[in-house]
Amino acid sequence: MTLLKDFLDFFLHLDTHLFALIQDYGIWIYAILFLIIFVETGLVIMPFLPGDSLLFAAGTFCAGVVKGNEMAELNLWIVLMLLILAAILGDAVNYFLGKTIGAKVLQWKIGKRQLVKQKYIDQTHAFYEKHGSKTIIIARFVPIVRTFAPFVAGIGNMSYAKFLKFNVIGGITWVCGLTFLGYFFGNLDFVQKNFELVIFGIIGLSLVPMVFEILKAKFGSK
Repeated sequence: MTLLKDFLDFFLHLDTHLFALIQDYGIWIYAILFLIIFVETGLVIMPFLPGDSLLFAAGTFCAGVVKGNEMAELNLWIVLMLLILAAILGDAVNYFLGKTIGAKVLQWKIGKRQLVKQKYIDQTHAFYEKHGSKTIIIARFVPIVRTFAPFVAGIGNMSYAKFLKFNVIGGITWVCGLTFLGYFFGNLDFVQKNFELVIFGIIGLSLVPMVFEILKAKFGSK
């Protein structure tokens, strides 16, 4: 319970925690950001890490954030290069996990609960049926589906050459889009005063495609 509370606190107050991490860890913050993005995209059992909001917050700090008499700043080009690499490598690892041990992973359980929920796999399959291979790109902007899309591509034996093309395009688009959004708008007075609401707004917008597909499938089948 404490772990969940700490996770939610970090997630909701990314601006405050990132400021402290940059001050405390210096250059090692780049490794921390890399690992978070890599794990969220690369490990099918970790779909709940705050990828979208973390990219936005990182972009904000690339423009420099001042609190009191102190300033925390990240290098924009280092952030972009490292996190694009993390996103592409993460999806590649996830693809090969699906291709090699996908069937076994679907059977893993903690107690009586499946470690990888079947409904997430089903939602991702629905995305593939609608958008085809471009799902790899579109899913980058949809939490949870983002983590399962490369895994399902591996299970479905999509050719790696085709997967790699969409993986690279999707990784660059996702990281650059949200990082630049934070870079240009993160330090606006309204955003700084309502950072939690902005984070929820980003999450809400990214969930719209998935909710639309679920509702369409539910009412379209009647």
